[in-house]
Amino acid sequence: MQSESAPPDDLLVVRDLVRGFGTVPVLAGVSGIVRGGEVLLVTGRNGSGKSTLLRCLAGLLRPQAGSIQLREGGADLDGAARRHRVGYVAPDLAFYEPLTAAENLVFFCRLRGVARERAGDLLARLGVPPSRPAGALSSGMRQRLRWAWALLHEPRLLLLDEPFQNLDAAGETALRALLDEHLAAGGMAVVATPAALALSRVSAKLALDAPAALPGAA
Repeated sequence: MQSESAPPDDLLVVRDLVRGFGTVPVLAGVSGIVRGGEVLLVTGRNGSGKSTLLRCLAGLLRPQAGSIQLREGGADLDGAARRHRVGYVAPDLAFYEPLTAAENLVFFCRLRGVARERAGDLLARLGVPPSRPAGALSSGMRQRLRWAWALLHEPRLLLLDEPFQNLDAAGETALRALLDEHLAAGGMAVVATPAALALSRVSAKLALDAPAALPGAA
C-alpha cells in the first residue's frame, strides 16, 4: 500500500505556465493538477488560451515560462515523450483525406507500434465506417475518428479540446462511455470547453481569461 507521502504513479502538474505569440499574451501564470482517475476541467471564452494550454501539455508548443510535470508509472516524461504518450483530441486535428478511416488509423498504428487490430476495434466501437475516405466523413464522424486516433496507444493522459463537438446524441454517449472507462482504469484527462459541461470525476476546475499583458512586458 502506498504511503500518503509517496508520490502517485500517474500525475500531471502545471506550474505558472506562460505562453504568448509575439506581443500577444495568451497564458500568464496558469497552474493546475490532475491525478489518476481524475479530470481537470478547463473553461473560458474563445481566445482565453484553452487550446494553447492543451498544445503545451501535449508537447506541441514550448512554454515561455513555468513547468509541466507528467509522471507515468512513477517516471517523469519530458516534452518529446509527452508528444508520443498523450492522447490528443482537437477540432483542427486532420487526417489524410484520400485514405479511408481504417487506412489512416493503421498508418498511425505502424508509427506507434500498435497492433492494427486495435484500429478495427475502435472504429467498430465508435461506429465509424472503416472503408470510407476520411475526406468523405461527416463532421461528427471525423470527431469520432479523432477520438479513435487519440486512444490507439491506450494513453494514460487524454487532452480533450471541445471533445463532443459536432456529435449527435449517440456519438456523445459512446465517447462519454470511453472517457468513463479511461478514468475508471486510472487514466487522467484535461478537458477544455467554452461552455458548461457535465462530467464525472472532475477533481478541479481551471477558469481561463485572456491576460492583459505578458509578465515583464512593456
